[in-house]
Amino acid sequence: MLRQGLETHKLIRERPVPPDTRPAAAVLVVEDDREQRETLCAMLDFEGFGHSEAANGREALDYLEKSRAPCVVLLDLEMPVMNGWDFRAKQLADERLARIPVVVVTANDVGVRDRFPGVAGFLWKPLKFEKLAAVLDQVCRRRKTTTTLAIA
Repeated sequence: MLRQGLETHKLIRERPVPPDTRPAAAVLVVEDDREQRETLCAMLDFEGFGHSEAANGREALDYLEKSRAPCVVLLDLEMPVMNGWDFRAKQLADERLARIPVVVVTANDVGVRDRFPGVAGFLWKPLKFEKLAAVLDQVCRRRKTTTTLAIA
């Protein structure tokens, strides 16, 4: 709607911001323990994040080679086949994969921060829901609800 007065010209328009129709941000969960992985995925579902799963670093690299990049990788460290340290080394060696943020999820807190410079964060097991949500808010883009803008 456009209103004009004799002395001033003022544009007043109200329109809703269209909803974000893109899918929820995808998170790649790399965890060998099935129960831990299912718990993490349930938390992600609750928070509205899409997710994919890998049981070890090798599966994660295979997934990343053929899929769209997730907003973050939640990476366990102690896994068979390929552990988190080896995954991270291979990830950083690949220019396309190196840009994907990684959050280390571990029970091992001795010297881990020093061994993983450049990661987006750390989550300590047992995992606390609030901490996961806070990290996801920092690293991933969330779907927004519809709002109304008034331009005057």
